[in-house]
Amino acid sequence: MLSLSMRYLRLALFAFATTLAAQPPGSLFDGLRWRMIGPFRGGRAIAATGIPGDPNIFYFGSVGGGIWKTTNAGLTWSPIFDDQHVASIGSIEVAPSDHNVIYAGTGEADIRSDLSQGDGVYKSTDAGKTWHNVGLRDSHQIGRILIHPTNPEIVYVAALGHAYGPNPERGVYRSNDGARTWQKVLDKGPDIGAVDLAFEPENPLVIYATMWQARRPPWSVYGPLEGPGSGLYKSTDGGDHWSQLTGHGLPDGPWRRSGVGVARSAHGQRVYALIDAASGSGLFRSDDAAKTWTRVGTDPRIDSRAWYFSGITIDPKNPDVVYLPNVAVYRSTDAGKNFIVLKGAPGGDDYHYLWIDPTEPARMILASDQGINISTDTGTSWSSWYNQPTAQLYHVITDSQFPYNVYGSQQDSGTAVVPSRTNHGLIAEYDRFSVGGAEAGYIAPDPKDPNIFYVSDTYGTLNRFDKRTGQGQNIRPGPPLHSASISRSANIVSPGPRRSCSPPSTMRSTMVRSTC
Repeated sequence: MLSLSMRYLRLALFAFATTLAAQPPGSLFDGLRWRMIGPFRGGRAIAATGIPGDPNIFYFGSVGGGIWKTTNAGLTWSPIFDDQHVASIGSIEVAPSDHNVIYAGTGEADIRSDLSQGDGVYKSTDAGKTWHNVGLRDSHQIGRILIHPTNPEIVYVAALGHAYGPNPERGVYRSNDGARTWQKVLDKGPDIGAVDLAFEPENPLVIYATMWQARRPPWSVYGPLEGPGSGLYKSTDGGDHWSQLTGHGLPDGPWRRSGVGVARSAHGQRVYALIDAASGSGLFRSDDAAKTWTRVGTDPRIDSRAWYFSGITIDPKNPDVVYLPNVAVYRSTDAGKNFIVLKGAPGGDDYHYLWIDPTEPARMILASDQGINISTDTGTSWSSWYNQPTAQLYHVITDSQFPYNVYGSQQDSGTAVVPSRTNHGLIAEYDRFSVGGAEAGYIAPDPKDPNIFYVSDTYGTLNRFDKRTGQGQNIRPGPPLHSASISRSANIVSPGPRRSCSPPSTMRSTMVRSTC
C-alpha cells in the first residue's frame, strides 16, 4: 500500500501533467499585434542632421528607437527604420551632394552604463524609405560619420568598437565606393577606437580624428574606464596617412576623450578641440591649421563629464561663434573665451549634438537625453519633444487593475505610467502620470492599494509614493546617502582634479534631475 506522502506525490505529478496537456496552442497568440501606448515624449538621442537649405526636412537617431524623419520642421515625426532589427543609432549624415543618400552608424559612442550595441553602418539611397546594412558589423559603437562634400561614394566612419572588451574592428574606416568595401585607414590597436571626425570644409582631403580608449567594466561604475592611447590626429591626403598632434600648446600627459571641429569660412585655419586630459583640460583653439594651439576655454562647465559630452559645433558663417553641448548648450561669441547658456534645464539635461544648417545658421537641430528640438531662430525658441515616442526605459511592469497600467522609469525624465486603454478612444499625453522621480530603477505597485508605489533609483534610493497626496517618502534602509560615499569611475590614467557633484535628491520633479 502506498504511503500517504506517495499518494500526494502521484496526485501532484498527475495534476502537473494535466496542466501541461491543457496548455493552449501557440497559434492562439497569432493574432496579437504590437501597438503604441506611449509615453509620447522624446527619449535620449545623440545623432541628428538636416538638409542644407531645406527648412523642413530633418532626421534624428535615437539610442533605442531607431531613425525618425520630419518634413515639417519638427511638427510631426515619422519612424523610418522600424523594419531593421537594430534600434541604437550613434551617427547619421545626409550626403551634401545627394540628399537621397543617407548613412547611419549604429550603436552609440556615449558609452554610459546602459547602452545598446549596433551592427555596423546602414545606407539609404531613397531619403530613408529603405535601408541596407553596408558593413562594419562588428564595430558595435559608432561615434561619427563623414561624407565627402561632392562625392557621396566617399564616406568615413569613426568606430569606437566593443564597449566591454578589445576587438579589431575599431578605428577610422574609409570607403571610396559607396560602402561596398571598407579600408581601415587609422588603426591604433584593438583597445583604442575612433570617436570623432571633422573635415576641413574647403578641402576634404584634410581630416581630423580623435581616438579614445574607453571600456565598460563588468562591475558598476559611473563613467567608463579610460586608458592610454587617446589623442588627436590629422590627415592631409584623405586618410592615407595620419599624424598625431602633440605639444605646441596642447596638453601634456595622458588624454581621455576629445572632440574636434573645423570652422567654415576660415580657409582651414581655425580649428577647435575640446580635450579632457590628466592636466590642462579645456577648449583649445588653433588659428594656423593645427600647427599651434592656445587653451582659450577654461570654464569648468564646458568639459564636465567629457566622456559623455565632447561635441563641438561652429557657426558656419562666423568662426568666432562656437557651441558646446553639455548639461546645457553653451555658446561663445568670442572664439571660445567666454560662454553663456543658450539652452538648459528646464528643457532637458544632457545635450549631446547640435547640427547647424551651413546655408542658414539660424536653423539648427539639437539632440539631448530628452529628445530632439529644432530651432529656426538661433535658439530663441525650440520645437517640442512631446511628439517623439522614443523613451529609453530601463524596466517596465504592470499592475493588476483593469484596464491595467504600464509603469517604467525613463532616462532623464522620471517615471511614466501609461494606461493600457482609455474610455475616450485613444491614449493621449494627458493620460500619462508619474509616481515620482527616478530614471533607472524599478517600480513596484502595491498589490493591495492602487495608490501606493515603491520606486527605486540610482545610488540605492528607495521611495514610497502616494498618488492620492502626491507625496514621496524616503524609506531606504541604512544611513542617508552622501556624495562622498558614492564611487565614481576608477580611471586607468591619472584623472587629475575633478569637480564634485552631488547625487540626486530622493524625490525630484520628473523634469529636473541631478547634474551628476
